[in-house]
Amino acid sequence: MCSAYSTVAATKLTLVEVITSPARTAMLQKMLSEYKTQHPETEIEVISLPWGQAFEKLGTMMQSGQVPDVVEMPDTWQGLYASNNMLVDLEPKLKAWPNTANLTDKTLDMARASDGKANMVPYGFYLRAMFWNKKLFQQAGLSGPPKTMDEFVADAKKISALGNGISGYCMRGGVGGTNAWMMFMTTMNGSPAFFDKDGNSTLTQPGAIKGAQLLVDMYKQGGAPKDSVNWGFNEIVSGFYSGKCAMLDQDPDALIAIKNSMNPDDFGVAPMPVGPSGKAYPTIGYTGWSIFKQAKHPDDAWQLIQFLSSEANNLTWSKFVGTLPIYKGAENDPFYHSPQFAGWFTELNDPKYVPLTMPTHLKGWGYFNSVTVKESTQETLLGENDTTSMVEDWAKYLTKEQKAWMATQ
Repeated sequence: MCSAYSTVAATKLTLVEVITSPARTAMLQKMLSEYKTQHPETEIEVISLPWGQAFEKLGTMMQSGQVPDVVEMPDTWQGLYASNNMLVDLEPKLKAWPNTANLTDKTLDMARASDGKANMVPYGFYLRAMFWNKKLFQQAGLSGPPKTMDEFVADAKKISALGNGISGYCMRGGVGGTNAWMMFMTTMNGSPAFFDKDGNSTLTQPGAIKGAQLLVDMYKQGGAPKDSVNWGFNEIVSGFYSGKCAMLDQDPDALIAIKNSMNPDDFGVAPMPVGPSGKAYPTIGYTGWSIFKQAKHPDDAWQLIQFLSSEANNLTWSKFVGTLPIYKGAENDPFYHSPQFAGWFTELNDPKYVPLTMPTHLKGWGYFNSVTVKESTQETLLGENDTTSMVEDWAKYLTKEQKAWMATQ
């Protein structure tokens, strides 16, 4: 009798999402409803954590024993949870999954980025490119987007000179601003390497400091809105589509809101401007699905991840949330043939652009990315610190982290 009941008792899975918006959660719930139709014995509770506090809130959940079965795992946290040995090794599961053969090499590389073993299935890639407002450029007498960093600075000045509260660049001074700082610093430094062979941070090299100074000067000299010191994702995107600022470095996920709010003829998406070396290093990020070792239902969790990561579901999800998909040949889908996507595919295919992967293998990267960079850049932008001191502090922290990681290899 008992065994008969246990076979029909509902399995309750918990899924935590951390990059949240009402539309995105609704889309996820729609996909999960389809899964529940196929698996009527499964219940799924979705816990949506707002991105600004998600890092701390997930940590609190874990400490109090509320361990989710499936977690949306950003690349920036992967190293922390992997190095603490908290994530399920998915290699045996990927070996047995027929879809693995059709995943791009980049997808599998990123799944294994932290310790050489797959501990997540990425669902897509976020690659930075430069949105530009054609109308504001025209008003400032500019004919096209900046191709170099010097042009980027000059264009921002010309556009800011239009007045009426218009600025050249939508700066992200709040949570999530790390990408821009690292991208500008490596591009001005002419190298995507975060460390030398001995594990010392390269961020204090003269070119890298120039890249950080470029952003500080742009803010202080009025090239970015004054309140952008506190801006997160929603503020920079609305700043762009409302015409408050004319340039925005962002991933394809920003395209969703921008397309809904602007005439497609009024904006373009260009590759990131190149630095003195003739190269640019647009950041490439990724997010995926992971299973914690303490999860109550790891096998059911893997079944759910396979469903979310199927070719059809991944394409639907990628189009909706604005990522580049994980399957070979996905770029042939007509959706990706709009002129707006050309900037991203140029970056993926032209050797001038080398996608920059953050050092997410570091245990302390999640904290550095979510807390340290936000607090220290805000101080510097507001004149409470100087750029060189800020960058030296970053380099000291990252060098210590890298040497600790090297010692375990």
